[in-house]
Amino acid sequence: MKKVLLKIGGMTCSACSSGLEKFLNKQDGIKIATVNLVMNNASIEYDEKKLDLPTIEKFVKKAGFESLGIDNLEKEEKKKSKEKYKLIAITIISLLILYISMSHMIGLPVIPFLDMIKYPINYAVSLLVLTVIVLFLGKHIIKNGYKNLIHKTPNMDTLVTIGVLSSFLYSIYGTIMIFRGENSYVERLYYESAAIVIFFIEIGKYVEAKNKDKTKEALQELMTITPNSAVIIRNDKEIKVTLDEIQKGDIVICKPGEKIAVDGTVVDGVTHINEAFITGESIPVKRENGSKVIAGSINYEGTIKYKAEKIGKESTVSEIVRMVVEATNTKAPIAKIADKISGYFVPTIIIIAIISFIVWLIIAKDFAFAINIFVTILVVACPCSLGLATPLAIVIASGNASRKGILIKTSEALENAHKVKTIVFDKTGTLTKGELTVSKIYNYSELGENDILKDIASIENKSEHPIAKAIITTAKERKLEIGDVKEFKAIPGYGVSAKANDSYYLIGNKKLMQENNIKIENDQDEVDLVCEGNSILFVAKDNKMIALIGVKDVLKDNVKEVITKLKQKNIDIVMLTGDNEKTAQVIAKEIGIENVIAGVLPKQKAEEIKKLKEKGIVMMCGDGINDSISLVTADIGVSISSGTDIAMDSSNVVIMNDNLEKINDLIDISKRTIRNIKQNLFWAFFYNICMIPIAMGILKPFGITMNPMIAAFAMTLSSLTVVLNALRLKIRK
Repeated sequence: MKKVLLKIGGMTCSACSSGLEKFLNKQDGIKIATVNLVMNNASIEYDEKKLDLPTIEKFVKKAGFESLGIDNLEKEEKKKSKEKYKLIAITIISLLILYISMSHMIGLPVIPFLDMIKYPINYAVSLLVLTVIVLFLGKHIIKNGYKNLIHKTPNMDTLVTIGVLSSFLYSIYGTIMIFRGENSYVERLYYESAAIVIFFIEIGKYVEAKNKDKTKEALQELMTITPNSAVIIRNDKEIKVTLDEIQKGDIVICKPGEKIAVDGTVVDGVTHINEAFITGESIPVKRENGSKVIAGSINYEGTIKYKAEKIGKESTVSEIVRMVVEATNTKAPIAKIADKISGYFVPTIIIIAIISFIVWLIIAKDFAFAINIFVTILVVACPCSLGLATPLAIVIASGNASRKGILIKTSEALENAHKVKTIVFDKTGTLTKGELTVSKIYNYSELGENDILKDIASIENKSEHPIAKAIITTAKERKLEIGDVKEFKAIPGYGVSAKANDSYYLIGNKKLMQENNIKIENDQDEVDLVCEGNSILFVAKDNKMIALIGVKDVLKDNVKEVITKLKQKNIDIVMLTGDNEKTAQVIAKEIGIENVIAGVLPKQKAEEIKKLKEKGIVMMCGDGINDSISLVTADIGVSISSGTDIAMDSSNVVIMNDNLEKINDLIDISKRTIRNIKQNLFWAFFYNICMIPIAMGILKPFGITMNPMIAAFAMTLSSLTVVLNALRLKIRK
């Protein structure tokens, strides 16, 4: 078996991708094909003994799409979209059609030369021309509906196509009759029905198309997290090269403040590196001779030399991109109620219409009457209300959610949120604020706490370490003046030293105190700080320890209340973090989370998500690049707006104001929306069940018949009922 990833052109909506996927999977020699609308590609596993790439590309073309060759996931130039202007044109023309055809019904001034009574030909021709323009602008809907019907995979586009063409073709017939002098047909034109259906469907497709490229763009931007160039040693000389010029085995130099260029192993030097975007660890980690470094991570203090080991597509960043793409190609079996029904509904209606036409042609021997029956059945069974039932409710619910600060990017997320069995939370930046804060200071001197903090902040002001930034932030919050210091020196792996107010300070870890033979005060204070999840800063003045400072990542507001409410919904809560076990357990205990999985890398996070999915629908909530794979692996990925672009664009839902309480709101909105959709589907079919028998002429012996005009009215009433019911979501608080 061989696997290929093809870039696909011509896909505009989920109907396209699902239709192409079903068609490819029917072909002999293709083991499995997965079409990804977001990435505009198709992952195809095939038997190379039966098929080759050109043959597979022919299958794609036969399905109505275009193969653009192998997809290397390289960044593309952003093209200006014309969809917005097309939608504006459709909107203007549709409103004009509505005005021409219905202005007389609601008391608005009638356009004189388009008066349906005085100038029936002008009236009919104007509607015909305008509707043809709308159908041309929305031709991809009809094309998709036709293709899926031909490939025996009917969907909502197929239903819409049949309804639109039925109304349009009958209206053309009516127009011809008007030209022949039968002016009564002016009341039997249904051009507006065809145009307005296309108008509503185009709105939904525009919203879908506008959002689908975000994940792709974010993945491509992720590749820019590494620097464009680096300094390497060749022939005992330091030379600056581009990333592409770095070879395995090269010795790369990284100075303070620079990013690691490629994955490798440190061969000289000691420093602290921020790897939060990969591991989720909020505190920089020490890297020395023999330690591994990851491309894109930031070097804080010391100059190091490292040996290049993984370059290009082998790097950790590239691996994350690959796994995110693969995860987006793995589709959960989401129930599509309307699409499933349409698979039976479309052929059933066509068969009923054809049989009714033949039967009445035989019985009545009247071709015009038989055609009338055929068209009436198709018009009354027009799936306008069925097509609106789900998307309209979702659009309204999504609007409500956005006003609450919840951006829902996929209808699947909205449909499934109320069925979530497990919610997995990342720790750093999601449950916690993601920034270090001074939590406690133990003062062992005669100086005031603010006096100590002022001197420490003045010294740490020359450091780029996150713990230093936490000290400075606290000093500024207390409005302490940052002073000048002398003889500042960074001691890689230990801390810093400097003179402030004529006193010599040592500030750093426990090893710094031990190396300088400084007696450590009160071991129990240190133990208490560690148990509370703190990183510890030891402070010595003139070779005597004067303070112990605890620094930690603090919880976000109302996190405990959010977790409690979610538990009351019988949802299992899991903390999944790259941070160490001890810190994770301290935070989890404080919040009230019993299930903790700590010390895991991005790939391991995704594996844990897969295990949890075996028990039911899983929601993942995170904020970092290291969460992106988990976000797309979960059934529903939720990111917060303060997170990275890749996390937000890999997710299905974005919480815009970082308030985790919105997760409860999302679940409640989902529950109400699904109930509304089911009601809409009921009303959509209620009219069909009642009207189709009448349209078939079954009640003709009793003098009860239906013509296309009444059928169109019933169809409109069905759609109106669905719209009004969906609008209830808008007024629901």
